[in-house]
Amino acid sequence: MNPKELVKICEILNPHNKAGRLTIITRMGAEHMRVKLRHLIRAVCQVGLLVTWAELRAFFNVHEQEGSHPGGVHLEMTVQNVTECIGGSRVVTYDDLSSSYHTHCDPRLNASQSLELAFAISERLRKKRIRSGQAFV
Repeated sequence: MNPKELVKICEILNPHNKAGRLTIITRMGAEHMRVKLRHLIRAVCQVGLLVTWAELRAFFNVHEQEGSHPGGVHLEMTVQNVTECIGGSRVVTYDDLSSSYHTHCDPRLNASQSLELAFAISERLRKKRIRSGQAFV
């Protein structure tokens, strides 16, 4: 989607610019996110639209660089020992994906990947608070 289309859709779906009304989930892969997400965030911020953004590392980096704030993260996860997403402390590689890939929808993180990601996000937010001098609540 190009930035102008996103702005137009946001204005149609939320004509009164009500906070919390729209959540934008970005699914474009890390390599595209570093390039394309910046333009989407910039376009939405320039016209003052209130949206909540959801996705991860590149996602947080781009928001930080643009002075925007990610509103949340949406994850598909399961306690089953699936191999639907690569990475994690029990490394799942591309070659492992087919060994225990069960979903017919969005790929899910297994339990260890879910915990690892939650801790990584928490640590990133903790470091950002420390850098900014914000108190912990």
